[in-house]
Amino acid sequence: MDEHYFTANPSAPDRRFPLPVRLAGRDLELVSSSAVFSGHGLDKATAVLLDRLDEVAEPPEGGTLVDLGCGWGPIALTAALLHPGVEVWAVDVSERARELTAENARRAGVENLRVLAPEEIPGDLAVDTLWSNPPIRIGKPALHELLREWTARLRPTGTAALVVGKNLGADPLARWLGELLPAREVGKAASAKGFRVLEIAPES
Repeated sequence: MDEHYFTANPSAPDRRFPLPVRLAGRDLELVSSSAVFSGHGLDKATAVLLDRLDEVAEPPEGGTLVDLGCGWGPIALTAALLHPGVEVWAVDVSERARELTAENARRAGVENLRVLAPEEIPGDLAVDTLWSNPPIRIGKPALHELLREWTARLRPTGTAALVVGKNLGADPLARWLGELLPAREVGKAASAKGFRVLEIAPES
């Protein structure tokens, strides 16, 4: 398993390099580094999620959106660029990932993005929207614990969109989420290139 999935301070040298990328319809000159998830560009799963955002619920104006496992920041940056009236929180266990996301937010000129470690999140934070390419490879018990914690932070009106590979257990994860959250509908909002975009609806 690549250490960037779970290590707060990876041992690989922090060798930074330019990262030209297109997010939210804009060509950006960002920066990335070694030992960060998909450090050389958009990974396929994240690309599918960002390409299918028109098929999931939009975050409410003035609300809070969390990118769980932000890496160098593609989901959080896209959210902040598309929704300047939304407060975006980028969360990652990796200090290096957080530093990159903060730097990339500066480079992209966004001011509605906060970058925090999981332990820095206020205990009473209520989330309107959760967008994530969750760290599947940390293992099922750790993943379930992570999603249990964060789905519990969703407001009753809140929604979540998670992109997961079909061969990495997207369908079983959807069933588990449905059992975990009986007051919410959990379904497949989109499917492309072997990935599912799972959507958690507001409480009914």
